[in-house]
Amino acid sequence: MLAIVVGLLVAAVRYATTGRARADGFRMLRQDLGRGILLGLEILIAADIIRTVAITPTLDGVLVLGVIVLIRTFLSMALQVELEGRWPWQSRADGRDRDSRQDDSLR
Repeated sequence: MLAIVVGLLVAAVRYATTGRARADGFRMLRQDLGRGILLGLEILIAADIIRTVAITPTLDGVLVLGVIVLIRTFLSMALQVELEGRWPWQSRADGRDRDSRQDDSLR
C-alpha cells in the first residue's frame, strides 16, 4: 500500500513540476499513476505468497492465495493494456521493443 501512495505522490509532483507544461502531460500523469499501482499490486502479491509460505500452509490458504493471485494478475494486465494500449505480448506499433525504449521523460 505504501508503494501505491508513494507512486501517487511522485506522479503528482512530477505532473505539477513538468507535466502541465507538456502537451502530453495528462498522459504522462496517467502512466505514472498506473506504474505506481502496478508496483503496489506486485508487492501485495509477493507479500501474500510470503505470508502463505511463512505460516503453516493449508489447502484453504493455498486456494485463497491462488484466487488472489489470479485476480491481481488480471488487474495488472488490464491496467497495463489501459496504459500502453496493447497486450503485453504484442509488439509495439513503432517497432521498438520494451528493452530498447527510453523513458518518455528523457526525451
